[in-house]
Amino acid sequence: MKIGIDLGTCNSLVFLPGKGVVLEEPSVVAVSLNENKILAVGTEAKAMSGRTPDTIRVYRPLKDGVIADFRVTQAMLKYFIDKVSGRFRFLRPELMIGVPAGITSTERRAVIEAGLTAGAKNVYVAKEPILAAIGADIPINSCSGNMVIDIGGGTSETAVISLGGIVTCHSVRVGGDKIDIAISDYIKKKHNLAVGEQTAEEIKIKIGSALPEKEEKKLSIRGRDLILGLPRTIKVSSNEICEAISDPLADIIQVIKLVLRDTPPELSADVIDKGMVLSGGGSLLRNIPDLIAQATGVPCILAEEPLHCVAKGTGVILENLDIYKKSIMSKR
Repeated sequence: MKIGIDLGTCNSLVFLPGKGVVLEEPSVVAVSLNENKILAVGTEAKAMSGRTPDTIRVYRPLKDGVIADFRVTQAMLKYFIDKVSGRFRFLRPELMIGVPAGITSTERRAVIEAGLTAGAKNVYVAKEPILAAIGADIPINSCSGNMVIDIGGGTSETAVISLGGIVTCHSVRVGGDKIDIAISDYIKKKHNLAVGEQTAEEIKIKIGSALPEKEEKKLSIRGRDLILGLPRTIKVSSNEICEAISDPLADIIQVIKLVLRDTPPELSADVIDKGMVLSGGGSLLRNIPDLIAQATGVPCILAEEPLHCVAKGTGVILENLDIYKKSIMSKR
């Protein structure tokens, strides 16, 4: 039994070879503080976020793509393994987990330990940019350079890959979460309205845009008036949101430029020919490929099913474990 897991700050995906992505749930866990017991994981826990009494805490055990709370991450992994392994529960599976490329050895070790204590026989970790590239059908073993940008919830990573390895890579701990925070801060400053995380995320998904648009979209949102303390409804437009999120996007573009600057000239030529490939949930923001192409002068293409790239990559590696064992992963 082999299971591939894309352990994300925002969402986690589980991939079974031969079946594809079988589980896609938010990386959120609800814990009751009195009994120190885990009440809900995934979609169920996310529905509670921002709505709990004092005795229940809802939190994400991963922060910026790495484990912030070991015990809860382990419980979450166990929940995912149990949910997908069904009747094979007594067999201990082999896990393949995607981790950010900018991760330290201690952080990597924590992921491996969490996987083993959650009931896995072996845990392999691989770097997300490589997994994303494999999942986006990029021939990573060829000797030409391919550039991948993976924008997740907690981290955005850019890497140039050639001959199956990462040539240059930079990551910044800015992603979908920072964009949500930027939106709620902007609405607080400009409209004196406090909105919750879920509302900010909804605004980003429904009307968020990386570039100003001629035809503006509008959305009414509800929140709490900061002066009167009463609930109030306002309308926000997509161009306002575009202005609100320009800072986190600028950080992501900065990282892309850094990678382009550090790339050997031969590979730069390849990247200009083929363009960069965008993956990760953050790349679903409208017009983000255009913004990146404008800022760098290099064409930018959105991968198919950007959300599933890393999970698909784990699946491909699991199907060909023996080939990849040497090149990709350290076991411990």
